[in-house]
Amino acid sequence: MEESAARRKRINRLKKMILGGVMMAVLIPVTVSIILGVRVHQLSGRIRQQDVTIQELEDENENLAGTFSTESVEESEREALQEEMDEETPAAGEEEENRKKIYLTFDDGPSSNTDEILDILRAYDVKATFFVVGKTDETSRKAYRRIVEEGHTLGMHSYSHSYADIYDSEEDFQADMKKLQEYLYELTGVWPRYYRFPGGSSNTVSSIDMQKLADWLTDQGITYFDWNVASGDAVSKELPADTLTANCLAGIANQQNCVVLMHDAAGKHTTVEALPEIISQIRMQEDAVFLPITDDTVSVQHNIKAQTEGK
Repeated sequence: MEESAARRKRINRLKKMILGGVMMAVLIPVTVSIILGVRVHQLSGRIRQQDVTIQELEDENENLAGTFSTESVEESEREALQEEMDEETPAAGEEEENRKKIYLTFDDGPSSNTDEILDILRAYDVKATFFVVGKTDETSRKAYRRIVEEGHTLGMHSYSHSYADIYDSEEDFQADMKKLQEYLYELTGVWPRYYRFPGGSSNTVSSIDMQKLADWLTDQGITYFDWNVASGDAVSKELPADTLTANCLAGIANQQNCVVLMHDAAGKHTTVEALPEIISQIRMQEDAVFLPITDDTVSVQHNIKAQTEGK
């Protein structure tokens, strides 16, 4: 009897264990499914929200693109502004063409005044032309180089500046010019192509036909320049600085291309004194530009038969 009761208890416990195992096998998957479903729902909601945000940004960008058109600015307003500027502003070449051209030229250097003349020109940002003679001292050699280095034009005014020697024969003139040309090239690396006759092309000292010398220079690829404005410092007596200034201003008054004769010589102190005032007074006219002589400069040449200042 007792054995039968114990057996029934064991069977009942076994049934409960089997039933509990079945219930667990059912509940665990169901619970997991519920949790996963909730997570899927949450993620779907987030994805839908992001889609809405992205769409809103795209819509906003389209609206902004319609409001600020890069193409509109570049192709309409900018082009219109450039066209307006083009109409109001003349081309650089046209502006210079309409201005009075001033070519300051200095004969006879280098001298003890050369550095001061160059300092003044540099201070006023003016380029000039130096028609030099042949000197071999170290100060002069430095001056030749400085003239070139600072952007001025290096021209020739004969090696010796001795009228008796250079104007004695065509051969003497040619030898003198070539000597100076080669010397300057050796010192500066510049092959000079501009010449000013001592005394000018219209001098009456030469025993040679000046036209023959002029033609020979042309054959050598050299352009000679006289002057059409004289400062007055060529005379033996030193003129006051204000007189030199007045002479220059009067000389340029009615001319478009003005080649101004000045001298770079030890005794020409008032030339140095007058130079800043000459530059300042010309600049106040606002229709003039200072230039060095170049291949584009209109050549100023005297009537070879005429007598003029500058000996």
